Amino acid sequence: MSLEWWFTYLITTIILSLSPGSGAINTMSTAMSHGYRGAAASIAGLQTGLAIHIVLVGVGLGTLFSHSLLAFEILKWAGVAYLVWLGIQQWRAAGALDLKTLAQQQPRRKLFQRAVFVNLTNPKSIVFLAALFPQFIMPHQPQVMQYVVLGVTTVVVDIVVMIGYATLAQRIAGWIKGPRQMKALNRVFGSLFMLVGALLASARQA
Repeated sequence: MSLEWWFTYLITTIILSLSPGSGAINTMSTAMSHGYRGAAASIAGLQTGLAIHIVLVGVGLGTLFSHSLLAFEILKWAGVAYLVWLGIQQWRAAGALDLKTLAQQQPRRKLFQRAVFVNLTNPKSIVFLAALFPQFIMPHQPQVMQYVVLGVTTVVVDIVVMIGYATLAQRIAGWIKGPRQMKALNRVFGSLFMLVGALLASARQA
C-alpha cells in the first residue's frame, strides 16, 4: 500500500468518524455524567467493539452480513432495541453532577461494556467496513498486513475523534449549573439515543 493510498484512506476515515452517531452520543453523554475517566472507559469500549468488527471483516464475516438479510436484520434490531433502552435510561437519569456518586453507581467496567455493545450491535459499521476495506487493499501485496494497517488507522482516528467529542462535552458540562439543567440535558441525550435507534431501524442492507 502506497503512502498516497493510505493518506486517502486516512482522510476518508476522519470524515466518517466525525459524522455524529451512536458512538459519539455515547461518548458525550458519558463524559458529561462521569467525567474524563468515565469517557476514557467508554472510548476504550467503543474501540474494542470496532476492533472486533475489523477482525470479523478480515476473516470474511463482514461479507456474510453484507449478503445475508437475516443476519443483518437480527443484528440491526438488536442494535435498535439496545439504543432505545439506553435512551430510556438516559431520559430517566437524575439531574445531578456528582461525578463521584455516579462513578460508584456505574463503575467504569459497566461503561466500558455498554460502549462495546453500542458498537457491536451496529450492523452498518461492519457492513461499511466490509465494503470500504476491499477498495484500499492491493491484491498483489500481502493482505494481512494491509488489513492491519487499515484497522489500526481506523481505531486510532476514532480514538482521537472520540476524545474531541468528550472534550466538547466537558466544555458544555461547565455551563450546567444545576440539576434541572442536567436533567434536561439527559433528556436531550436520551432522545438522541432513541433517534439514532430509529434511524438504524430504517437502515437497509447494502
